[in-house]
Amino acid sequence: MHDQVNNPKHYTSHPSGIDCIQITEHMGFNLGNAIKYVWRSDLKNDAIEDLNKAIWYIQREIDRRKKQELDSYLEECGK
Repeated sequence: MHDQVNNPKHYTSHPSGIDCIQITEHMGFNLGNAIKYVWRSDLKNDAIEDLNKAIWYIQREIDRRKKQELDSYLEECGK
């Protein structure tokens, strides 16, 4: 029986045998979550929902980086 909190089946069912947390814990929050949703998308009931969640996190990361670039540029310009 799988522990649904600490070890749900979709955490360990990937064909590679690797739990995606072994990869994502080395990434930032947004990218780690995007990878998590892609990684597990075919292991749960609604792959499209999980892929849309991944897109949401990727867009959030893009927006964060664009803002960071703009803030850096404005700081360099003394504004």
